[in-house]
Amino acid sequence: MPRPQKSRRICCYPDYWSFAPDQDTANDTVTLSLDEFETIRLIDYQAKTQEQCAAEMNVARTTVTAIYNSARKKLAAALVEGRRIVISGGNYTLDNTISEEIAQKGSKIMRIAVTYENGQIFQHFGRTEQFKLYDIADGKIINEQVVGTNGAGHGALAGFLRNAQADVLICGGIGGGAQMAMQEAGIVLYGGNTGNADESVAAFLAQTLAQNSNPTCDHHHEHSESHSFGDHGCGSHSCGNHL
Repeated sequence: MPRPQKSRRICCYPDYWSFAPDQDTANDTVTLSLDEFETIRLIDYQAKTQEQCAAEMNVARTTVTAIYNSARKKLAAALVEGRRIVISGGNYTLDNTISEEIAQKGSKIMRIAVTYENGQIFQHFGRTEQFKLYDIADGKIINEQVVGTNGAGHGALAGFLRNAQADVLICGGIGGGAQMAMQEAGIVLYGGNTGNADESVAAFLAQTLAQNSNPTCDHHHEHSESHSFGDHGCGSHSCGNHL
């Protein structure tokens, strides 16, 4: 019986999840797993050695070599053959460093996160500096907590929410890449909402909160905000440095 494959540790989710030569002419799709993406980010973008990459991903160097070679082959096929690149899935674990101030929740507790500023739903997910977390049991709020993110980029914030054990995100505008990150993290999204944060959670519990099918922010800075492909706010080692 073969040994189970060891999960590869990744720093955080990407900010951007798909690339195409032309939306109308891409010949096919190449799927790059998140662990493959991580080797490209560390080795080709951050210029780390394969040994350093292996240490950060908590796997053997030979494993990193195999993942990296697979990723490079896929990227080459996409560039030469005009294929669309989609980043999705893989055998990975997200770096689970999280602020000690965020309590672990029980298995029967639902945790709702709301982008938060001065009691209101903050409207630009990629710039969120605070989330308000609501723990729900038997349809009632049993605990509330405001936590700072210090995140940089959509991918880092998505990882923050996953590590904070959020089940639901209520927010205002949120870009397509962040929506994909929420899906990857298994977090149910209620985007495109405005107004008082507490009232939005009450509406969710009453099953009257709108679930916008296209909550993409139409403000310029949400789309063109500068993100670091190399660090995602992770610093020189891991996302734990900024959470």
